[in-house]
Amino acid sequence: MRKFAPRYTSVTTINNKPILIHMSKIVTLGELMLRLSPAGNDRFIQAESFRIIPGGGEANVAISLANYGHEATFVTKLPTHEIGQIAVNAMRRYGVDTRFIARGGERVGLYYAETGASMRPSKVIYDRAHSAIAEAEPSDFDFDAIMEGADWFHWSGITPAISDKAAELTRLACEAAKRHGVTVSVDLNFRKKLWTSEKAISIMRPLMKYVDVCIGNEEDAELCLGFKPDADVEGGKTDAAGYEGIFRQMREEFGFKYVVSTLRESFSATHNGWKALIFDGKEFYQSRRYDIDPIIDRVGGGDSFSGGLIHGLLTKATQGEALEFAVAASALKHTINGDFNLVSIAEVEALAGGSANGRVQR
Repeated sequence: MRKFAPRYTSVTTINNKPILIHMSKIVTLGELMLRLSPAGNDRFIQAESFRIIPGGGEANVAISLANYGHEATFVTKLPTHEIGQIAVNAMRRYGVDTRFIARGGERVGLYYAETGASMRPSKVIYDRAHSAIAEAEPSDFDFDAIMEGADWFHWSGITPAISDKAAELTRLACEAAKRHGVTVSVDLNFRKKLWTSEKAISIMRPLMKYVDVCIGNEEDAELCLGFKPDADVEGGKTDAAGYEGIFRQMREEFGFKYVVSTLRESFSATHNGWKALIFDGKEFYQSRRYDIDPIIDRVGGGDSFSGGLIHGLLTKATQGEALEFAVAASALKHTINGDFNLVSIAEVEALAGGSANGRVQR
């Protein structure tokens, strides 16, 4: 039932058995930033030093897919100085293709992240204005060369929110992807500190004509596209029934092959419920629910879901299997420090198969 054709296959081992894995070339486009965080659960005003953690929505997706064995290519623009090189090296470390990263501009985008605990939420402060990718020009990228031979292109709503120039780059990349027959996915990813809902809707809705797979939560769908599900997520009511109508409407209006939503129950900063829904026009499928407690680092949780979903849709026989892989992958990410989901296919398959006791592996 797999609808997206892989480029090649490789063999991995799961539970001591050789498994044939279908691998693909996947391109992502976005901003690669440096996260500056105090130690542990310290507050900003307590910090005497900050840990540098590279990350960013589409970069995080590329890392996940490289870890699953795919040929992952990340596209952005970074300065030629040493701080820019820190970001480039972070991608190379995990096997991501960086040859299409343009070099130039004045600065790397930064954000400060304070890790919450219990009833105190985490906090993010952006310092990304005038970053290299925010001021990049179309001439910095040959999107036809980038999309040549690719199977999948992924972007998020964060990228066009960065600047009008970045929004134009997103459109050009989507157009090139379609010229080359590449499947396109989007994680709507609304960020209220970057733009208003009105601006988001004006930019995002026209871009949906290029999209095959739409990923987002209930807030994203409302603030980016103007759709609102009949579900009380804040009250913990996250049954699939509340989303069926909106999924059908979104698919009918934009022609998506798949509509996908993550469902997060936030009991505290360190305790969440986590599951997801997928709709292919015929069947609604609701995943297994994970009770994540304690959360070590939830930054990148949605990106790890997107990476897992792309892998699942490219390699699994059904949309249900694809979704279960994505939800398990993102549940694991919540246990890992940093933006990147540093897990293997075998680890995700083990959790998706029911191994969640955390016993030492010997």
